[in-house]
This record gives sequence, C-alpha cells and structure tokens, in this order.
Amino acid sequence: MTVNWLKETDSTNSDAHRHRHEASDFTVWAAQFQTAGRGQRGNSWESAVGENLTFSILFKPENFLSTRQFELSQVVALGVVDYLATKGIEAKIKWPNDIYVEDRKICGILIENILSGATLSVCIAGIGLNLNQRVFRSDAPNPTSLLLELQQSGHPSAEPLNDRNELMLLLQKIAALYLPLTQEVPVSSDPVSASFPSLLEERYLSVLYRRDELHTYVDLTTGETFRGYIRGIEKNACLRIETETGTIKSFAFKELKYIISQ
Repeated sequence: MTVNWLKETDSTNSDAHRHRHEASDFTVWAAQFQTAGRGQRGNSWESAVGENLTFSILFKPENFLSTRQFELSQVVALGVVDYLATKGIEAKIKWPNDIYVEDRKICGILIENILSGATLSVCIAGIGLNLNQRVFRSDAPNPTSLLLELQQSGHPSAEPLNDRNELMLLLQKIAALYLPLTQEVPVSSDPVSASFPSLLEERYLSVLYRRDELHTYVDLTTGETFRGYIRGIEKNACLRIETETGTIKSFAFKELKYIISQ
C-alpha cells in the first residue's frame, strides 16, 4: 500500500486518473483540501480544510470481470462501516454506497470504473469521510461527522481525531476485504461454504439502510412519489423495492430519490 499525502489538490480522484498507468494496485492519494472535490450526481463535496478524510484509492485487480464491479463498491462501503464500528458507531450503507448513521450522512463514496473488454482494468474509489468537522454550511441534507457522533453518544469530551492515524486504520479495514476478493483466498476449508463474493453480498444486505422498512421515495424516471420497502439488490446492482401495493420495482443509480426528514 502506497499513500501519497497532499496538502492541496483539485481532486484526489483526478490524481488517481492521472497516475493510473504507472501506479500500483491499492495506491492512495489523500489531501487536506480539494479545490474541486466531487460527489455523486456531479455534486461538490463540502469539507473544511484539514478536518476530514478526503482520499482516493486506485484499484487495479487482475483478470477481474466487469460483471463483478459492484463488489468493489461493496468492499469500500463495508470497509468504512467496519472502521466506524471500531469507534462504537453503528453505520448503514445507503444504496449504492453512501454511509449513514441513522438518517445522518457521515461519508460519501464516488466510484469510477474503467473497463477493458470483459474485464475491469481500473477502479477509482473517492471517499469523503467527515472526521472532525462540526459546522456544515452547504445545503447537503443532515450531514454529520465522527467527532459529532462520538460527542453525542456518550463521549461529550471527545477530542478531534488525528487524520493520518485514522486514514491508516480505515485503509486497513478496506484492504482486509479487498485482498480476499481479488486473490481468491479461501474463507473456509468447508467446500460447501459460501464464496467470498456471496459473503460480501450477505454482509452488504445486513447493513443496508432502510432495508425492510416502509419509507417514501421518488421515481426519478417518472416523477412518481411512492412508499415501499427496500428488499435487496439485483444481480446487476440495481435496488429492488416492493411498493405498498406489492409491486416489485428495480432502480438503477440516479433513478431513485430517498425522502429523508430534515
């Protein structure tokens, strides 16, 4: 693992793109400040200078089928959930890969893949984890940070965390899931046990935000507002929702809006 520490950059995802040919697998770019940090749907990412973790990981798995690309998204999201669990924070994954504590967003993840025929040659995961920020000035709904959550969950005197130390701890959690996924390390000597990708999917579903709960959503393809239950993930990584009337709907990324109370 190679970590490049930057005081300022335009975007760590852009850094990863620029160096993707010569850099090795699991190379990381981390910046104290991004002048053009990006989130999902083309949104900018609010982050006070030096208060949060803003970084990108370059993955270059060998002979990794493009049909499995969502597994890399699962690895990154679950790695963040596992890291937060070490702090006593129970987090959920808001499909496809935002991280929430209850209804508060603590982390955003932007995945960019480069395919070569039937295989995935490069995956760049941009991660913004709110670490020490206390005040958020953008109109992003319900932001929170690890420090705020610690102070509100029985640790009122919690001090700001060291960004470099916390980044290394987080990267270790992601690597612990990435290596067995790409190196096909057996997870059990039992030949009938589930494969690692199956276990990964099972874990992802176990921490899926709003799973089996009745909530309101907007179908962005039609503008329809409806209520339903998140039931799982399709093979193509689309989200499966059962409406109140029993209809099963499938949504691709950017086709669904969650209605979240302020």
